[in-house]
Amino acid sequence: MRKAANHACSMPSSSGPPSPAQGGSPTPAFEDATVADVMHVGIVTASPDAPLATVARTMASHHVHCVAVLGVRAADGEHLVWGTISDLDVARAAWSGEEPDAGALAVTPAVSVEQGAPLSEAVGLMLGHAVTHLVVTDGDARPIGVLSTLDVAGVVAWGRA
Repeated sequence: MRKAANHACSMPSSSGPPSPAQGGSPTPAFEDATVADVMHVGIVTASPDAPLATVARTMASHHVHCVAVLGVRAADGEHLVWGTISDLDVARAAWSGEEPDAGALAVTPAVSVEQGAPLSEAVGLMLGHAVTHLVVTDGDARPIGVLSTLDVAGVVAWGRA
């Protein structure tokens, strides 16, 4: 089995941390926020055999900086996030003249966090793994969304004590 990349990705959405101008509900202060408070629900995906051009087209058309590569658990056929591909991974492959498939581009394991975890814990994971996106999982470790550094910035900008 190939290893996967450290950057998870998010669906484009207006459902991030709302600014006061967006008229959304108040964003909690960083110290009080959980991952569920600020994450984006949903993940843009690619199959391991997707060609480089397809991965790049998926990123460009969904306006995301990465896509999740899915694997299938043999026992029950459930789709699991196997790894991720960042826009930098795509740029590196284009620069080198390579045309790897998504499975070959996903070079290190995806980093995940449970939706109920404190936001500060998630930021610690990002810093510890040098990643800008985390795959968010539910209580059964199923991927349900993405948390990005931009989501964290929204809390810092608009969070309330």
